[in-house]
Amino acid sequence: MSVLVLGEHREGVLSSAMPHVVAAARQLSDDVDVLIVGFDVNLALGEAAKLDGVRHVLAADSVHLVHPLAEDVTQVILPLMDGYSHLLVANSAIGRSVLPRVAALLDVSPISDVIAIKDDATFVRPAYAGSVLETVRSRDDKKLLTVRPTAFEPVEILPRMNARFEVAATAAPSSQVQFVSEDIDENDGPTLSNARIVISGGRGVGSADNFLLLAALADKLDAAIGASRAAVDAGFVPNDLQVGQTGKIVAPELYIAVGISGAIQHQAGMQDSKVIVAINQDPEAPIFRIADYGLVGNLLEVLPELERKL
Repeated sequence: MSVLVLGEHREGVLSSAMPHVVAAARQLSDDVDVLIVGFDVNLALGEAAKLDGVRHVLAADSVHLVHPLAEDVTQVILPLMDGYSHLLVANSAIGRSVLPRVAALLDVSPISDVIAIKDDATFVRPAYAGSVLETVRSRDDKKLLTVRPTAFEPVEILPRMNARFEVAATAAPSSQVQFVSEDIDENDGPTLSNARIVISGGRGVGSADNFLLLAALADKLDAAIGASRAAVDAGFVPNDLQVGQTGKIVAPELYIAVGISGAIQHQAGMQDSKVIVAINQDPEAPIFRIADYGLVGNLLEVLPELERKL
């Protein structure tokens, strides 16, 4: 039994989620290979080869994969699956776009957002916005999983490359889709998915201008800014900052929830945080039930005071 992991990277830099995904793969097998798809990906190949427990690093390197589209990545993966019993991808935008395509063409059922592995066919995943954990047993010959990276402790990054390199075949570019452009929010601070500290605001923050109070605090703490869906729907911040069931899943060392009531959809995206601090003027807000520390007060007074004391 061998496991293939789709290695995500951006401009050749391996995603920080990969040590976690490889850790999940190693619970299934000692034969774990990582596939890197892109163009001029030598840096990512080297980083993947340093992940403890990786046997082979496969390179699908072609100029038409400089912006790897899900359709093209799928065509790289499909012929490889004859040699693997499992395919694991991060439960990210890329993983969620690639895996269903591969699953459909292999005629198997994908299993999404896996947070625990019982055995090679039995997996645990959240349902109903995380309020229920269901155990799923797959009878498919090939098991295709998206895994929640924060649910698995990362493998060690070795000082030297420890895996062998192989070349994976690339197919012709898809004629059905074409890369047009991408808009990247350039931010000097940590990214939401990788930040050690996240400060999130909800509808209780009151306005987009009041989010500047969170930004000032984030600068002091080197934190990333997040938001609840209610804050996003209200137009306070862009939707790429949304934390929750339909947004990003985060598990920082410190999560500060400001003006967030604590709807179960939001909790699904942050409840694995190591320490949760809630600031809300409603003492009955559900967020206090999961918070390690709670502060009841007017955030327009609390946040500036907290910033001054920092």
